[in-house]
Amino acid sequence: MTTANPVQAIVERCQTLFDDLDFNAVKQWKAAGPGRKAIGYMPIYVPRELIHAAGMLPVGILGGGDQLEVIQGDAYYQSYICRIPRSTIELGLTGRLDCLDGMLFPSICDVIRNLSGMWQLMFQDKYVRYFDAPQNYEDEVGGRFYVHELGILRDDLGKLRGKPITDAELDASIAVYNENRRAIADLYAYRAAKPWQAPTSEVYLILRAGMVLPPEEHTQLVRDYLAATDAVARPRRDNARIVINGSFCEQPPLNLIKSIEMAGCYIVDDDFMLVTRWLLDDVPTVGKPLEELSKAFLHRSASTAAKYDAKREDKGQYLLHQVKKGSAEGVIFAAPSFCDPALLERPMLQDVLAKQKIPYTAFKYAENTGQMAPIREQAGTFADSIKLWSAA
Repeated sequence: MTTANPVQAIVERCQTLFDDLDFNAVKQWKAAGPGRKAIGYMPIYVPRELIHAAGMLPVGILGGGDQLEVIQGDAYYQSYICRIPRSTIELGLTGRLDCLDGMLFPSICDVIRNLSGMWQLMFQDKYVRYFDAPQNYEDEVGGRFYVHELGILRDDLGKLRGKPITDAELDASIAVYNENRRAIADLYAYRAAKPWQAPTSEVYLILRAGMVLPPEEHTQLVRDYLAATDAVARPRRDNARIVINGSFCEQPPLNLIKSIEMAGCYIVDDDFMLVTRWLLDDVPTVGKPLEELSKAFLHRSASTAAKYDAKREDKGQYLLHQVKKGSAEGVIFAAPSFCDPALLERPMLQDVLAKQKIPYTAFKYAENTGQMAPIREQAGTFADSIKLWSAA
């Protein structure tokens, strides 16, 4: 479908990529050059710079959403865990991930750790690695461990492509992802300033496109969207400005995001697609690249329930920063059902918000949630209460 509206054209392209569970964009990228390889990764954060430096395409795998009927996957996991491992297995067993030459499973929770082992048993002809993260944030302890983990992944990817990855290749890829994060930071800043111009239902699709496109192409896509949407005035409403928290792993259905917006909320910050924003500033492209990636992870990364630090005494401060930076009027806790990290952290974050007298509400969802009316009603009531009491 073609359109004369540049914004609509960009969003439609991203919607097509979002809906394509056969990963045709990945297949087309591989077919465009001899010997090309693609490496999949689960949500949260993996050092995509290493994959890119190997000349491979990093591909974000975020389950099957609400488009995939899970049949075989239900045989592998209990009903009392989140849905994303079951739908990811369904994608694998139905051949939709055959275009991938490997899979990385970052340290999110016990379920994803288990899924990495399951993947090794199921797909023994593919490269599979559970990519662990430090739980100590001192350079001489957790830093050494993380550099070691990065080194193993670097060596593995080098073997997979047939030659080692050089520091120069890594520095070049770090620069590429620095630029991508800057573009996404600009997108988030623009949405916070003018959420009516960049609705989150569109911003989310822009982010999702980055899961299957090369980072250079995705950076340009983000820039094109910002220029296109800023050129067309959109209606501004008296909506409540809110932050979404808890949706960092299993992603919400797109209709859930739309329902929250239709209920009278402007989403001005969130923790969707954290792999695109995990590192909070540029990684230096001089020095030792693995050490620079490690320092960025340890000291300059987003705070989330999946990032464990026993010595942290600032629980909730990152969320408060999001609220303040986005001039938010409230927080919606939206976590997947059975998501232990998000649901265990939620009471602590709610306590921090309560002490600061910041309104909040909470619900749970699954990636295939179909009934949006209760969520829309709850979000609408929350937005109304914010406007009512703030006016008072």
